[in-house]
Amino acid sequence: LNCSNSKGFSHVVWVPPSYTNYHYCDPWYQVAFVLTTGVNSAYVLGYSGSLMVPLGWVGGTVGLLLAAAVSMYANTLLGRLHLLGGKRHIRYRDLAGHIYGPNMYKITWAMQYVNLFMINTGFIIIAGQALKALYLLVSADGAMKLPYCIAVSGFVCALFAFGIPYLSALRIWLGFSTIFSLTYIFAACVLSLKDGFRTPPRDYSIQGDPSSRVFTTIGAAASLVFAYNTGMLPEIQATVQAPVVKNIEKALWFQFTAGSVPLYAIIVIGYWAYGNQTTTYLLNNVTGPVWIKAVANLAAFLQTVIALHIFASPMYEYLDTRFGSKVGGPFAMHNVIFRVGVRGGYLAVNTLMAAALPFLGDFMSLTGALSTFPLTFVLANHMYLVANRQRLSSLQKSWHWLNIVFFTVLSITAAIAALRLIARDSKTYHIFADV
Repeated sequence: LNCSNSKGFSHVVWVPPSYTNYHYCDPWYQVAFVLTTGVNSAYVLGYSGSLMVPLGWVGGTVGLLLAAAVSMYANTLLGRLHLLGGKRHIRYRDLAGHIYGPNMYKITWAMQYVNLFMINTGFIIIAGQALKALYLLVSADGAMKLPYCIAVSGFVCALFAFGIPYLSALRIWLGFSTIFSLTYIFAACVLSLKDGFRTPPRDYSIQGDPSSRVFTTIGAAASLVFAYNTGMLPEIQATVQAPVVKNIEKALWFQFTAGSVPLYAIIVIGYWAYGNQTTTYLLNNVTGPVWIKAVANLAAFLQTVIALHIFASPMYEYLDTRFGSKVGGPFAMHNVIFRVGVRGGYLAVNTLMAAALPFLGDFMSLTGALSTFPLTFVLANHMYLVANRQRLSSLQKSWHWLNIVFFTVLSITAAIAALRLIARDSKTYHIFADV
């Protein structure tokens, strides 16, 4: 890592595979780009179908704005806890363990693991869909089924994971990720606009009987919060320059303002162009020049490889710290072999699940329900309440308890709705389906 001190003198430091030695040299705008990469990852190609179709114009628009507001608030609370007790807490589980004790340390890590595992599985599904769409543009024989494309995607993600030993090493790749994101977002928006002006009036009605609409609405609410949250803010905040809290708040403001503009654009334009026929991978809807669609799909595939690495980094850090060697540099042969074995095995499990159950919208709903709600909203509010109980007024305490209860109930109902959606799709499609 190239770091500079307050006087401008540069030096080079190496973060060993164990990640035990963090260097706080990342400027706030690099952290902002990490957060923005997560928001504008290739998942945005699915939000028109997974959010707007079940919620409609009013519900979808209001839901997006409300989800942004509560997410910004919850993440700000979490960012302010980073220096609790005069110590920097560089992992989510470390922060929970400091506040609650060792048992909550383990529970928080389990929830975060589930969150990141599900996110990574979804990324591999998206990468497989992009690869399949790219293949169909050059060949119509249908030989490359979605499970095969998912397998190839998992292999490429593993190769990238072997070569990038830690999160801060992504520096230049974040620039490439931004270029890839703008490429598929711009292409999808332009082609959707063209289709929208040329096609007859679309149907924006919400489909399904009243009971199914209730479940899809709840599932979409879970996807709404999933769209904005990483579930790993303390890990991202771990290397930011001082003043830590001020800089993470700058990064969050960027994420939820300018950083979210592409997200809103593609969601609104995609739904406007295709109505309730919008798919959970928008590039399957668009028509236009083959080369533009090919570039967009390739950009989505490559961006997914980079974004997955961001969300897999806490798991890699845990594996490296627990089982890795603390001897030699990150590219010493024994450390590279370790990454190949451990990270390759982890991604192999992700890839197998992605190929077996490639229902992207359902995965977003389940991830939001099981982990995003508890980690980002329930736990953040309760940790802030516990840590600041002596300084909060009765009204402020009541406000945080209202958030805790509300999001707990919403998490439970959203999990039930998401499991119902997965069970429904599992009956419609067989395992390893070519959807």
